[in-house]
Amino acid sequence: MATKKQYNSFSDLLAESTNPVLVDFYAVWCGPCQMMSPVLDTVKKQFQNRLTVVKIDTDKYPEIASEHHILALPTLILFKEGKPAKRFEGMSSSEQLISQLETLI
Repeated sequence: MATKKQYNSFSDLLAESTNPVLVDFYAVWCGPCQMMSPVLDTVKKQFQNRLTVVKIDTDKYPEIASEHHILALPTLILFKEGKPAKRFEGMSSSEQLISQLETLI
């Protein structure tokens, strides 16, 4: 289950995080995005205190999506030390995503 937290800006979220941040760029109307929710729940459990998982609705925050060149949904971006480290586009299984993240975290 996602925990909601307020930040003044996306930059603040990245700057204040002591862990790498996995950002899920999604839209409510996107079917594959909805299918990624349980995958992200599994990823969050697997990495517990080593990774922060954040969801950003591209319809509510189009400027953030544009800034990060989000052209397809779902798109995940792993940020390390506030900078993009890896981009994942499209659907992934929890096993695939966990395997890829293990080498990056």
